[in-house]
Amino acid sequence: MSKIDVQRNVGTEPPSYRSGMAHFLWQQLPYIVALVLAIGGVAYTNVSHQPLVGYWEFLALAICVVCVVTKWPETQGKETQLRLIWTQALHWIAVLVTMNIILVSGVQQLLPTPATGLVLLTLLALGTFLAGVSLLSLQISFLGLAMGVAVPAISWLKQSVFFFLLGAVLLIGLGITFWLRQDGRPRIAPSDTNSQVEA
Repeated sequence: MSKIDVQRNVGTEPPSYRSGMAHFLWQQLPYIVALVLAIGGVAYTNVSHQPLVGYWEFLALAICVVCVVTKWPETQGKETQLRLIWTQALHWIAVLVTMNIILVSGVQQLLPTPATGLVLLTLLALGTFLAGVSLLSLQISFLGLAMGVAVPAISWLKQSVFFFLLGAVLLIGLGITFWLRQDGRPRIAPSDTNSQVEA
Protein backbone atom coordinates (compact mmCIF):
# COMPACT_ATOMS: atom_id res chain seq x y z
CA MET A 1 0.00 0.00 0.00
CA SER A 2 1.44 3.38 -0.98
CA LYS A 3 1.67 6.46 1.22
CA ILE A 4 -1.10 8.15 -0.75
CA ASP A 5 -3.52 5.26 -0.05
CA VAL A 6 -2.64 5.33 3.64
CA GLN A 7 -3.32 9.09 3.71
CA ARG A 8 -6.71 8.58 2.06
CA ASN A 9 -7.66 5.82 4.49
CA VAL A 10 -6.76 7.91 7.49
CA GLY A 11 -8.83 10.79 6.09
CA THR A 12 -6.32 13.50 6.85
CA GLU A 13 -5.85 16.48 4.62
CA PRO A 14 -2.44 17.19 3.13
CA PRO A 15 -0.23 19.50 5.21
CA SER A 16 -0.11 22.07 2.39
CA TYR A 17 -3.90 22.55 2.59
CA ARG A 18 -3.76 22.98 6.37
CA SER A 19 -0.89 25.46 6.14
CA GLY A 20 -2.74 27.32 3.40
CA MET A 21 -5.85 27.56 5.59
CA ALA A 22 -3.76 28.75 8.55
CA HIS A 23 -2.16 31.40 6.33
CA PHE A 24 -5.58 32.50 5.11
CA LEU A 25 -6.92 32.79 8.67
CA TRP A 26 -3.79 34.74 9.65
CA GLN A 27 -4.52 37.20 6.81
CA GLN A 28 -8.13 37.64 7.98
CA LEU A 29 -7.17 38.06 11.65
CA PRO A 30 -7.02 41.91 11.67
CA TYR A 31 -10.55 42.17 10.27
CA ILE A 32 -11.92 39.61 12.70
CA VAL A 33 -10.25 41.32 15.68
CA ALA A 34 -11.56 44.75 14.61
CA LEU A 35 -15.09 43.35 14.20
CA VAL A 36 -14.94 41.62 17.60
CA LEU A 37 -13.72 44.86 19.23
CA ALA A 38 -16.55 46.81 17.58
CA ILE A 39 -19.13 44.25 18.72
CA GLY A 40 -17.64 44.35 22.23
CA GLY A 41 -17.91 48.14 22.30
CA VAL A 42 -21.48 47.98 21.05
CA ALA A 43 -22.39 45.40 23.69
CA TYR A 44 -20.82 47.47 26.46
CA THR A 45 -22.60 50.62 25.26
CA ASN A 46 -25.89 48.71 25.15
CA VAL A 47 -25.50 47.37 28.69
CA SER A 48 -23.99 50.40 30.45
CA HIS A 49 -25.77 53.18 28.50
CA GLN A 50 -22.51 55.18 28.58
CA PRO A 51 -20.53 56.30 25.55
CA LEU A 52 -17.04 54.87 25.20
CA VAL A 53 -15.40 58.00 23.81
CA GLY A 54 -11.76 56.94 24.05
CA TYR A 55 -12.58 53.41 22.95
CA TRP A 56 -14.08 54.52 19.62
CA GLU A 57 -11.14 56.86 18.99
CA PHE A 58 -8.70 54.01 19.69
CA LEU A 59 -10.69 51.74 17.39
CA ALA A 60 -10.59 54.37 14.61
CA LEU A 61 -6.78 54.54 14.88
CA ALA A 62 -6.56 50.73 14.96
CA ILE A 63 -8.68 50.43 11.81
CA CYS A 64 -6.46 53.05 10.14
CA VAL A 65 -3.44 50.88 10.91
CA VAL A 66 -5.28 47.78 9.60
CA CYS A 67 -6.08 49.63 6.35
CA VAL A 68 -2.46 50.62 5.79
CA VAL A 69 -0.94 47.30 6.83
CA THR A 70 -3.27 45.15 4.74
CA LYS A 71 -2.82 47.24 1.58
CA TRP A 72 0.95 47.74 2.05
CA PRO A 73 2.04 44.54 0.23
CA GLU A 74 -0.05 45.52 -2.82
CA THR A 75 1.59 48.94 -3.20
CA GLN A 76 4.69 49.19 -5.34
CA GLY A 77 7.15 52.05 -5.07
CA LYS A 78 7.85 54.61 -2.42
CA GLU A 79 5.54 57.25 -3.89
CA THR A 80 2.54 54.89 -3.87
CA GLN A 81 3.30 53.80 -0.31
CA LEU A 82 3.53 57.43 0.87
CA ARG A 83 0.25 58.21 -0.89
CA LEU A 84 -1.40 55.25 0.89
CA ILE A 85 -0.16 56.48 4.27
CA TRP A 86 -1.18 60.12 3.72
CA THR A 87 -4.59 59.40 2.25
CA GLN A 88 -5.47 57.02 5.08
CA ALA A 89 -4.06 59.40 7.70
CA LEU A 90 -6.13 62.31 6.34
CA HIS A 91 -9.22 60.12 6.06
CA TRP A 92 -9.00 58.94 9.67
CA ILE A 93 -8.02 62.37 11.01
CA ALA A 94 -11.24 63.68 9.44
CA VAL A 95 -13.20 60.90 11.17
CA LEU A 96 -11.53 61.66 14.53
CA VAL A 97 -12.17 65.42 14.18
CA THR A 98 -15.84 64.72 13.42
CA MET A 99 -16.06 62.45 16.46
CA ASN A 100 -14.58 65.17 18.65
CA ILE A 101 -16.99 67.78 17.27
CA ILE A 102 -19.83 65.56 18.52
CA LEU A 103 -18.13 65.48 21.94
CA VAL A 104 -17.91 69.28 22.30
CA SER A 105 -19.93 70.13 25.40
CA GLY A 106 -22.48 72.28 23.53
CA VAL A 107 -23.23 69.54 21.01
CA GLN A 108 -23.12 66.73 23.54
CA GLN A 109 -25.75 68.43 25.71
CA LEU A 110 -28.21 68.07 22.84
CA LEU A 111 -27.76 64.29 22.76
CA PRO A 112 -28.59 61.81 25.50
CA THR A 113 -25.64 59.73 26.70
CA PRO A 114 -26.57 56.47 24.89
CA ALA A 115 -27.15 58.41 21.66
CA THR A 116 -23.61 59.82 21.80
CA GLY A 117 -22.17 56.31 21.67
CA LEU A 118 -24.42 55.42 18.73
CA VAL A 119 -23.40 58.54 16.82
CA LEU A 120 -19.70 57.76 17.40
CA LEU A 121 -20.21 54.18 16.22
CA THR A 122 -22.08 55.45 13.15
CA LEU A 123 -19.19 57.77 12.27
CA LEU A 124 -16.69 54.94 12.76
CA ALA A 125 -18.78 52.60 10.60
CA LEU A 126 -19.07 55.21 7.84
CA GLY A 127 -15.34 55.93 7.97
CA THR A 128 -14.52 52.22 7.78
CA PHE A 129 -16.89 51.59 4.89
CA LEU A 130 -15.55 54.56 2.91
CA ALA A 131 -11.96 53.47 3.59
CA GLY A 132 -12.83 50.03 2.21
CA VAL A 133 -14.39 51.57 -0.89
CA SER A 134 -11.39 53.83 -1.54
CA LEU A 135 -8.96 50.93 -1.03
CA LEU A 136 -11.16 48.51 -3.03
CA SER A 137 -11.13 46.12 -0.07
CA LEU A 138 -14.15 43.86 0.40
CA GLN A 139 -13.10 42.94 3.94
CA ILE A 140 -12.80 46.54 5.17
CA SER A 141 -16.07 47.51 3.48
CA PHE A 142 -17.79 44.54 5.13
CA LEU A 143 -16.34 45.56 8.48
CA GLY A 144 -17.84 49.04 8.10
CA LEU A 145 -21.16 47.56 6.99
CA ALA A 146 -21.25 45.21 9.99
CA MET A 147 -20.59 48.12 12.37
CA GLY A 148 -23.29 50.14 10.62
CA VAL A 149 -25.81 47.30 11.04
CA ALA A 150 -24.99 47.29 14.76
CA VAL A 151 -26.37 50.85 15.18
CA PRO A 152 -30.04 50.10 14.41
CA ALA A 153 -29.65 46.73 16.10
CA ILE A 154 -28.84 48.49 19.37
CA SER A 155 -31.78 50.83 19.19
CA TRP A 156 -34.39 48.36 17.88
CA LEU A 157 -33.65 45.00 19.40
CA LYS A 158 -33.38 43.61 22.88
CA GLN A 159 -30.01 42.47 24.11
CA SER A 160 -30.34 38.72 23.43
CA VAL A 161 -31.72 39.17 19.91
CA PHE A 162 -29.05 41.81 19.28
CA PHE A 163 -26.24 39.34 20.00
CA PHE A 164 -27.81 36.77 17.67
CA LEU A 165 -28.01 39.37 14.89
CA LEU A 166 -24.41 40.44 15.32
CA GLY A 167 -23.34 36.79 15.43
CA ALA A 168 -25.24 36.16 12.19
CA VAL A 169 -23.53 39.15 10.54
CA LEU A 170 -20.16 37.81 11.67
CA LEU A 171 -20.93 34.32 10.36
CA ILE A 172 -22.18 35.68 7.02
CA GLY A 173 -19.01 37.74 6.64
CA LEU A 174 -16.80 34.76 7.43
CA GLY A 175 -18.84 32.62 5.04
CA ILE A 176 -18.43 35.16 2.23
CA THR A 177 -14.70 35.36 2.91
CA PHE A 178 -14.28 31.57 2.83
CA TRP A 179 -16.48 31.28 -0.24
CA LEU A 180 -14.34 33.82 -2.09
CA ARG A 181 -11.26 31.90 -0.97
CA GLN A 182 -12.70 28.60 -2.29
CA ASP A 183 -13.47 30.10 -5.71
CA GLY A 184 -9.92 31.44 -6.05
CA ARG A 185 -8.21 28.08 -5.45
CA PRO A 186 -7.23 26.13 -8.62
CA ARG A 187 -9.05 22.85 -9.03
CA ILE A 188 -7.24 19.60 -9.92
CA ALA A 189 -8.79 17.62 -12.75
CA PRO A 190 -9.63 13.94 -11.96
CA SER A 191 -7.21 12.76 -14.68
CA ASP A 192 -4.36 14.65 -12.94
CA THR A 193 -5.18 12.93 -9.65
CA ASN A 194 -5.13 9.46 -11.25
CA SER A 195 -1.76 10.13 -12.89
CA GLN A 196 -0.34 11.26 -9.53
CA VAL A 197 -1.63 8.08 -7.81
CA GLU A 198 -0.12 5.83 -10.49
CA ALA A 199 3.26 7.58 -10.18
